[in-house]
Amino acid sequence: MQKSFQIGAKSFVLDQTKAEAAFAAKQVINGRESMTFNLLPLKYQWAYDLYRTMKANHWEPEDIPMGKDIEQWRDEKTVSEVERWIIRMGIGYFSAAEGIVGDNIQHVVRELVTAPELKLVLGRHAHEENIHADSLLYMISSLQINPHECEAMFEDIPTILRKNEFVTRTSRALRRDLDLTLPENKRLLARNVFVFGQCMEGTQFYGLFGMVLSLYRQNKFPGIGQMFRYTLRDESNHIEVFRNLFMDLVDENREIWTPEFKDELRGLMHEAVELEKEFIRDCLPVNSIGLSAEDFITYIDYIADRRLESCGLAPLSPGVKNPLPWLAEMMDIKKEQNFFEGRVTEYQKASALNPVRDDDL
Repeated sequence: MQKSFQIGAKSFVLDQTKAEAAFAAKQVINGRESMTFNLLPLKYQWAYDLYRTMKANHWEPEDIPMGKDIEQWRDEKTVSEVERWIIRMGIGYFSAAEGIVGDNIQHVVRELVTAPELKLVLGRHAHEENIHADSLLYMISSLQINPHECEAMFEDIPTILRKNEFVTRTSRALRRDLDLTLPENKRLLARNVFVFGQCMEGTQFYGLFGMVLSLYRQNKFPGIGQMFRYTLRDESNHIEVFRNLFMDLVDENREIWTPEFKDELRGLMHEAVELEKEFIRDCLPVNSIGLSAEDFITYIDYIADRRLESCGLAPLSPGVKNPLPWLAEMMDIKKEQNFFEGRVTEYQKASALNPVRDDDL
């Protein structure tokens, strides 16, 4: 079908059939390659919807007051050494982890996907990782923590090293020229998206999230707690971006969705959970007021199973219950206020695949 336009002495003919063929060639990978970043017509509506949600949730670390946090950090009677250690571990681990996630998005996943709307939402995802990294610098400078201590933490603490190596080896496997028409290479990308979205951001981040928010609930480190709440709201969207990306990648390349690959993914989640449990014991070597390492360990089992089931995979610990029900309210992004406008920000459903909702935790 063609449509003609006569503008003065000039005629222009638009070929709709050719345009429709270009749209049909949109895919997660191995799709139509183009330097023109033409979003319309949208094929992956969920990507654009999540991009708009993420953009509406924009926040800046410097707008969060840190006066009370500084006061508490300096007062040895207000908070215990255990509580200070949780903050140090949070800053130490996330200083490395946020950068690892952002680097993988920009230099691996975004480079390999071909649909423009996927590149759009991944660009926003990477931008938010920069904001999270910036928030950690703000925490460090506000509390006047020696920045070399943070570097030492993710170089010298074995449980942090092992968590970082778990994800970087997955990223490293894709940093070379790959023929993405081959099933084994498609699996490499699907594995990467699953590990970063469901194992790392979706599960391994949640032990420390829970601990810091437990302190926030006790009116300790309110500025840091608020930044973690905004970070968590962002992470909820990041998990959904990578879950949808994973599901569409599998749907378009069904040959990779084998029983063996499913077992491999469950094995990766099992490894992620065990690494996180060791890390939790380092973050909380002794129980403190309102904080029990075993509760957070059980919570990780609970979260991991939700991530697995959301991707069509069998749980590792069937029937495990949430041992920290108060986190449901603390992590409820539907009730979270927009940072600048004070209006309720509703989470937009990303697809018809019944996504995990952190406000159900």
